[in-house]
Amino acid sequence: MPDPRLTPFDALAAIPNVCQPLADVVTGGQPTEAQLEAFRAAGGASVLDIRAPTEPRPLDEVAVTQRLGLDYLVVPVAAGTLNDQTLGRILDALRKLKGRPLLFHCASGNRVGAALIPYFVLDEGLDEEDAIAQAVRIGLRSPDLLAWGVEYARRCTRLAQRSQEHGKE
Repeated sequence: MPDPRLTPFDALAAIPNVCQPLADVVTGGQPTEAQLEAFRAAGGASVLDIRAPTEPRPLDEVAVTQRLGLDYLVVPVAAGTLNDQTLGRILDALRKLKGRPLLFHCASGNRVGAALIPYFVLDEGLDEEDAIAQAVRIGLRSPDLLAWGVEYARRCTRLAQRSQEHGKE
């Protein structure tokens, strides 16, 4: 049973670049085992990890999340995966997990910030400038990752506009 005195954000407050950009989403860097335990105790339900499998980790996150009964999804973001398919998989995961307390993390929050730009624009209705500001607050620092998220959001927005225009004809 969740601890009513502790929110998922409170449970993860010591994670690098911790942020709560959406009601049910806490973002940040790599959690510890104790932080994942506290997240679960606070009602946390799912973890979306976008670190590459080759990155060093301080714990066996798969084993820890299984032991705690947390849903654990991995969509690796690394050199060579900055493409539409990867962002599409991340957006699908976010949409599937919507409404469930989620920890969305990478090592520092940099990749998470970039990956959330299209979600903020396409699903939450933020304009591009506000989406970028949120991404920076989350931990985005890389110009290449910024371009990845922004360009994907722009392409999807243009496609949606064209689709609407064709539907009116």
